Amino acid sequence: MPAIITSSANGVRTITLNRPERLNAIDAELADALPRAVDEAARDDDVRVVVITGAGRGFCSGLDISSPPRLPESTRGDRLDPLAWVGRWATSLVACEKPVIAAVNGVAAGAGFGLVLAADIRLVASSARMTAGYIRRALSPDTGVTYFLPRLVGASRATEILFTGRDIDAAEAERIGLAATVLPDEGFGEQVLAYAARLAAGPPVAFALTKRLLACTFDATLTAQLERELAYIKTCFASPDAGEALRAFSEKRKPTFSGE
Repeated sequence: MPAIITSSANGVRTITLNRPERLNAIDAELADALPRAVDEAARDDDVRVVVITGAGRGFCSGLDISSPPRLPESTRGDRLDPLAWVGRWATSLVACEKPVIAAVNGVAAGAGFGLVLAADIRLVASSARMTAGYIRRALSPDTGVTYFLPRLVGASRATEILFTGRDIDAAEAERIGLAATVLPDEGFGEQVLAYAARLAAGPPVAFALTKRLLACTFDATLTAQLERELAYIKTCFASPDAGEALRAFSEKRKPTFSGE
């Protein structure tokens, strides 16, 4: 059984973690397959939005301790790898210049929680729950959890969540800003695809440049960010999609974006 299942429709590439019998816990095959699938979607011009979800009842329950990926000290190559698979899980999503949606259909824990945080938009099923959980195993976080979580919910709340290792249900996730929206369990997958298809009808160049701006905003000075914004919006104004948007507005119709 493949660790990853991919499908495409209406400009949306769905990447499904496919170890449902283990709540999509991460083994060596899944650890390697996910960033490859994301990178492939990033390079495909027919893909405009990426959705990551889990098969069965879970999104991703974290590391499969019965069959874990190689630890950093396993080989010389691993020892010299500054990111290893946990780093590539986060960086592949950030490097993808297309909107990435985490469709959290069930439990997301440990590195699975990190995967959720690294996405651009989080759509959460009403029965889903999330937890960092590392502290329960006497571990410190990885997969970008300590980078993304404080930026999403603030330093104080992030510290409490990480120190307690407690569960976060869907209602709290929406309240504190982890979830963009909570969707009913019934028909969750269909609603996610409908949401993603609406995004996929948008302008790809503007999405990519907006994602670049958001990625650097916390490290930039105001002047640097203003200069970057001006350079990027000039690029957008010069694109065919901007011309199409202006024509559609004047003609009172929906625009059709080519992505050129």
